[in-house]
Amino acid sequence: MLLLASSCGNTTYPQGKILYENFCVSCHMADGVGLESLIPTLVKADYLLENPLKTACIIRNGLKDTILVNGKIYGQEMAAIPALSDFEITNIMNYIHSSWGNNMPYVTLEEVKKSLDSCYVR
Repeated sequence: MLLLASSCGNTTYPQGKILYENFCVSCHMADGVGLESLIPTLVKADYLLENPLKTACIIRNGLKDTILVNGKIYGQEMAAIPALSDFEITNIMNYIHSSWGNNMPYVTLEEVKKSLDSCYVR
């Protein structure tokens, strides 16, 4: 049992990390810092703190509007990832919420489902 637990490494949300690496890292980078003025940071991002569940809608449906993160305006469109399940989105969000010095609250699958049910798509 100890061997199994230790094989997971130090990542709190290993499934979320794998999903992040497969779907998010090319734009938001492995360390979550984004791409200068094009892609917003996920590291201690005030937008995430103020809108912790809206991220689910952005992951599922993308983002076409401008977004203000840590005092910077970003206008690069984010592509939708509709293939991800609600469960996978929850894992990604919890990985982001607990990585790179972020200390955001855990989100449940039910909270994410409720958020996704109320998404407004433009």
